[in-house]
Amino acid sequence: MERRIPEVVGVRRTGWAALDRDPQQDVVEFTCPHCGAKGQKKARRERIEYRFTDGFLQDLQGEGVQCHFCKQSLRVVPVVMLHDQDETKRFEAIFSEHPLVHAE
Repeated sequence: MERRIPEVVGVRRTGWAALDRDPQQDVVEFTCPHCGAKGQKKARRERIEYRFTDGFLQDLQGEGVQCHFCKQSLRVVPVVMLHDQDETKRFEAIFSEHPLVHAE
């Protein structure tokens, strides 16, 4: 019997404040698909290991994590590195579960 671990998209924010911060203190933010709780974990990979894919710097290897609320295992992949508000808006438009509807 094969066990399927759900995958979610993670976000690593590296804005101007992060430039003076130790990269070991960066966190990856995610939302658990089981319970909907927002979680975070320390980023494991160096920023240099991220690759430019689909218009964003991403870690396509991902990371395994356990939700702190429901204790279910999940995989955070890809981890997308976002630097400013413009990248955040573009990311939300592309990766949102519900497509944006614009009134004309």
